[in-house]
Amino acid sequence: MTAQPARPERRGPETASIMDVPPFKPSLVKAVFRDVTPMHVSRSAAWAAAAVTRTVLTEIIEGARRAAAEEARKKLIPGDLLSAIDRNVELEVGHKWYDHSPTFRGLTGVLYDAEGVIVPSRKRGRSRRPSAVVGAHRFEAGVKKLLRSQGATAVPAMVRDLDGIASVFLTDLARDAAMVVREGGVKRFGTVTLVMSDEPAPPPFPEDSLRAPSARRGDGRTIGRDDILAATTMQLFGGNLRQRALTSAVVSASASSS
Repeated sequence: MTAQPARPERRGPETASIMDVPPFKPSLVKAVFRDVTPMHVSRSAAWAAAAVTRTVLTEIIEGARRAAAEEARKKLIPGDLLSAIDRNVELEVGHKWYDHSPTFRGLTGVLYDAEGVIVPSRKRGRSRRPSAVVGAHRFEAGVKKLLRSQGATAVPAMVRDLDGIASVFLTDLARDAAMVVREGGVKRFGTVTLVMSDEPAPPPFPEDSLRAPSARRGDGRTIGRDDILAATTMQLFGGNLRQRALTSAVVSASASSS
């Protein structure tokens, strides 16, 4: 009887590296960038942007999982998302989605104009111009894949919120990256690091990963890896999440070039 080859040991979600799972494909990233800017997006930039988005969503899912575990639940609900954001200010990204989602209704505050009159919330409607909210469904497959890789399941409303946050975050990242190219670097933002009182300060990111505005390389028509890194520092204002996102972006961009 012929011996069967040994099957490789299957790794669980707790041991599988997040780098093994690319939920947001570079082709999706480039499609989002095309909605924002006519600039060309390099291969390494697309991989870097995908990695940053993946890192942010992974952190949100982990925070939601911890909130659900405290209530002895395995399936994530929108309330777990709110708990995760409430406990970690770094997770408060994709703000444009908050006005659209019922999960955040009543939590974003009431807006007043200069005369003190309440500004009515926007009504949903069809728009000829693609937007992050309209295109959120494109992220559903990636979000579900990311949930599976983390050993998590979520109700449809939670998946929809994760779709929306991912779409808005990546769209904002694209806008900031395009601005970095147009302006020749980061000119409006400094370096801010948020550290909890009981946590050590994270190590500084390598200086050569984000060049000074006057030293930016490349033409004014192409978004490169370093432009994504600069945009990431603008979207993620500090702390451990930004450090992990930057590191993941550099690793993914390097892997795409090898």
